[in-house]
Amino acid sequence: MKNNLLVHLGLALLRIVPSALLMTHGYPKLQKLISGDTEFLNPIGIGQAPSLFLTVVGEFICPLLIIIGFKTRWAAIPAAITMFVAAFIFHASDSLGDKELPILYFVVFVVIYLLGPGKYSVDKK
Repeated sequence: MKNNLLVHLGLALLRIVPSALLMTHGYPKLQKLISGDTEFLNPIGIGQAPSLFLTVVGEFICPLLIIIGFKTRWAAIPAAITMFVAAFIFHASDSLGDKELPILYFVVFVVIYLLGPGKYSVDKK
């Protein structure tokens, strides 16, 4: 019983803390998008505005859903893809130190996808 409680508490912490931290990176991009300034990097060749929109989804909207535990596994996919692109496409030629944070986020969101949200989530209510 106690072990199960710790597992679900751990899953909640794994969802909430990294997602909240990632949102601090996504919020300025959301503000940029809302203001109509769509000048942004285009790392996968789909255009600046679509790249900005998808980045906002992956760094702000999906982490918000993950925090509350709503459609958690689905929300983890765009977040993981965004971090994969950041680490292995945008920072492809950079040092490991520059790739470290997006790689950690990528792994966290893959683990969330694999394990699910745990008991303390909207998905489990």
